[in-house]
Amino acid sequence: MSGSMEEKKILDSIKLPQDVAKLSFDEAKQLAAELREVIVDRVSQNGGHLASSLGVVELTIALLSEFDLPHDQIVWDVGHQAYAYKILTGRKDRFDTLRKYGGVSGFPKQSESEYDVFGVGHSSTSVSAALGLLRAKKLKGDDGHVVAVIGDGAMTGGMAFEGLNDTGHFSENLTVILNDNQMSIDKNVGGLSRALAELRSSKEYIKVKSRVERFLLAIPLIGRPIARFIRMVKTWFRLFIRRNAPVIFEDLGFQYFGPFDGHNIALLKKKLEISKEINGPVLIHIVTKKGKGYPLAEENPSAYHGVSPFDKTKGVVPSDKETFTKCFSKSIVRVGQKYQDVVAICAAMMTSTGLAEFRKHMKLRFFDVGIAEEHAVTMAAGMATNGFVPVVALYSTFAQRAYDQLLHDVCLQNLHVVLALDRAGIVGADGMTHQGIYDISMMLSMPNVTLLSPCNFSELDRMLEYAVSDAKGLVAVRYPRGGQGDRLSAIPSSEGIGPRVIREGEKIAILALGVMCEQALEAADILSEKGISVKVIDVRCVKPLNMNDWRDLLQDISSIVTIEDGIVHAGFGKYLLSNMEDAGMMKDICHFVTLGVSDKPLVAGDRNTLLENEHMDAKSIVNSVLSIVQK
Repeated sequence: MSGSMEEKKILDSIKLPQDVAKLSFDEAKQLAAELREVIVDRVSQNGGHLASSLGVVELTIALLSEFDLPHDQIVWDVGHQAYAYKILTGRKDRFDTLRKYGGVSGFPKQSESEYDVFGVGHSSTSVSAALGLLRAKKLKGDDGHVVAVIGDGAMTGGMAFEGLNDTGHFSENLTVILNDNQMSIDKNVGGLSRALAELRSSKEYIKVKSRVERFLLAIPLIGRPIARFIRMVKTWFRLFIRRNAPVIFEDLGFQYFGPFDGHNIALLKKKLEISKEINGPVLIHIVTKKGKGYPLAEENPSAYHGVSPFDKTKGVVPSDKETFTKCFSKSIVRVGQKYQDVVAICAAMMTSTGLAEFRKHMKLRFFDVGIAEEHAVTMAAGMATNGFVPVVALYSTFAQRAYDQLLHDVCLQNLHVVLALDRAGIVGADGMTHQGIYDISMMLSMPNVTLLSPCNFSELDRMLEYAVSDAKGLVAVRYPRGGQGDRLSAIPSSEGIGPRVIREGEKIAILALGVMCEQALEAADILSEKGISVKVIDVRCVKPLNMNDWRDLLQDISSIVTIEDGIVHAGFGKYLLSNMEDAGMMKDICHFVTLGVSDKPLVAGDRNTLLENEHMDAKSIVNSVLSIVQK
């Protein structure tokens, strides 16, 4: 190919989604290659969800070719596979800002584009959202199509089946695309995963179906009667060949098509075109390869699910840096070996939550329930009832999905369950759907809860053992993404779980939660240079509060500043203030300032930028103290 031909890129000609439909088959294939190049290049620089987006490039092209956006609407489940979609729907020139502060979000976001019709970030919501969009269209007399794209991992979530059941029962004209890459983050588990594996591996069905389709499609004047006949024949052959394993989606009322090669653009377009003509719900089952087009991601899709910036020629190099997750991983193995009644539970994120080593050493006491946080928590409650101590490891943002189960099934029954809340607090680039800033407010609102917040690795290890061996009820231990700063690593572990002084001072006290002790200690250093001595207290136990401990620690204090990596108006600071007022401890307190995340969605950005914007960094703490001193 000549140099001039190489310089001319198909992607440069795409200004609107409608431009994709004008491409020839060869141009569409070239576009797919160009999209993968852009995605790998950008994610290697910014970090992000790589393997998922690489796997749906051809599907994205086919969807934009067959549907008229934004009149027709597409909902991406979870949304970390939507990078190609973002590039082709008007954000190509801004894609270099992916996951940056003020830049393109890593997930579909309504405020970002009219083509992002529904904001997502958590799993298994697409079918319900798409059905709502479709029913609203019908009420308005709008004949636009609605498509939900859901992965096989997300399909393990119970909410997906609620949406499918409702759609099939009322025979709505919804198209659901099941993107089957045999992965969520770790390998999929459960009965549905096995059923899909059987469908993928049924060579007899695929062979016979393809032969019949080729014969029927060769008949001239194919119209709706022939299309209906094709569906009838396909169903008959499927039931005949697989009569002992009926297709679950047809039982739910869907016309089922598949499984098909999800990287064959022409085939995908053909199936999507047919789906628009069918009266009733359609499920198109496609098989894709996670990480397609980038060999390193194809070989190890789990490692390239969500990545930090990396050298795209060398690939992702595992970090040997110690993190809170790695600390938890070592601690849960130690605790599990010490206490035989400890079991570990996760929701499709064994590796990400640090439970892989536990499974390696204690496989019979490890349970991965798939993307089903609600089920994980209630199952844990059942195991606790029968004498075990379940440790449920979830990201803070995903624990929100099990609010009712935590309250109704665990707390109200005062069952001993341990909740390991990874990625608590501000997590940064994943944006507003993944910030772990709501768990404090959640836990404070529930009875029979102990909420612990370790400031460093040694405290996490000690608190986990306490949670398993000495505590009662629900014990939640929240810890952040990443590691501990130098100031935090220097703080020695100490007995108990109550508040403790980690820097002596006078009159003014800074009360810090977990890793926010780093900011508090830095602020104390800056204030010391200005001749102001402040006491720094590591809160450790957010709930319950031992007011006798707090009375002793604050007896010589006249002003208080609290700092927490959670929602400030419903967090620890306000909770402590209320309890101090009830205990008659406020008569000698002149100032009580609470710092934390404001009452608005917290967008994507690096942690330091977000701390500064939310007035939670060391400089902001210093300004709060100086304001108190001036008053």
